[in-house]
Amino acid sequence: MESIVLQYGWVLIVLVVLEGLLAADNAVVMAVMVKHLPHEQQKKALFYGLFGALIFRFAALFVITVLVNYWQIQALGAAYLLFMSAKNIYDLRHKKDSEDESSEETRKKGSGFWMTVLKVEAADIAFAIDSMLAAVAIAVTLPKVGSFDIGGINGGQFIVMLLGGFIGVIMMRFAAQWFVKILNDYPSLETAAFLIVGWVGVKLVVLTLSHEKVGILPAEFPHSTVWELTFWIVLVGIALVGYLVGVRFKNKA
Repeated sequence: MESIVLQYGWVLIVLVVLEGLLAADNAVVMAVMVKHLPHEQQKKALFYGLFGALIFRFAALFVITVLVNYWQIQALGAAYLLFMSAKNIYDLRHKKDSEDESSEETRKKGSGFWMTVLKVEAADIAFAIDSMLAAVAIAVTLPKVGSFDIGGINGGQFIVMLLGGFIGVIMMRFAAQWFVKILNDYPSLETAAFLIVGWVGVKLVVLTLSHEKVGILPAEFPHSTVWELTFWIVLVGIALVGYLVGVRFKNKA
């Protein structure tokens, strides 16, 4: 019994760390999506986004055994993030200084408060599946406790995943607010932020290609040490270079 408690405790710690890392890229995407809104609306949009993240993670945990069959959900999430990244980087690079007020208003009309919330919630769905798939991969290594299942997963394993996901959303709350503040303080970091969004899109592409019904990449590749290290090294590299350029640009201003 003591051995099982230790195993569950250790896996819970690992899951909290994992969910914290996954929450970080989710938080970057949310911060970029709400950045254009007024300050008060940013807070509201983040609140709705985080509430949605909690609901979708909870729902995904119950139906993960069904959702894993639908690789199209992650494919759509990947396509959306890549499109958003490419479009916004293009717009930033080709924005004209003479852009008048009316065209600016037209540009922002399609990204009003509720439209922004809708986009954030759509992204949350893809991230929820990513998060729960990673959690399942770790939790299923635990010995089963009891004879009851929830959503096709052993009850003990389910509770550990639920706790890990809940703590991950709490981490996301603080991370998203911090990222919004950084983007407001260093506007020149916006390009780096959209590059990170695109890189997260690549991550969802990898998950899609490794799905058993697609089979282009090995099923274990998305959670392999090589890919995890590659993903985080590139992400941190983009953030670091963007930050250094942003600080230099701000000092010159």
